[in-house]
Amino acid sequence: MTTLQVNGRVQQLDVDPSTPVLWALRDSLGLTGTKFGCGASLCGACTVHVDGQAVRSCVTPISSVEGKKITTIEAVTGGDDRVGRAVRDAWVKHDVAQCGYCQSGQIMSATAFLKTLPKGQQPSAADIDAAMAGNVCRCGTYARIRAAVADAARNLA
Repeated sequence: MTTLQVNGRVQQLDVDPSTPVLWALRDSLGLTGTKFGCGASLCGACTVHVDGQAVRSCVTPISSVEGKKITTIEAVTGGDDRVGRAVRDAWVKHDVAQCGYCQSGQIMSATAFLKTLPKGQQPSAADIDAAMAGNVCRCGTYARIRAAVADAARNLA
């Protein structure tokens, strides 16, 4: 039995300790906002936060996150996360999503990045690109993603 803290709730899971966090979230807990993309930590679709850090859940075994705080897209954009709401609102304003498949991972990476910035600091385009590297968008909305992250940073200042 593995105990996880997901979105502020303690969860008991009877799964193999080597099970990737992605599948524990999706299959055992029904949190399907986190997507499977590549299974090799290359695309970013599966990004969640572990103790505030953006982590690729497709290659992270649940045994390595026991006792840590896992946050998913459901809590970041649907809860009381001020930064997550700012990112979500900027995503809508800039019409970022096309197919939408990568967007939960993109939003999770953007939110983790913005939380690392000192209050009021505005990231450069290069800062945003570096923070978002590893998140693949097959639709190619990178310019809109960059604009949305910059807009969210301005709105948080």
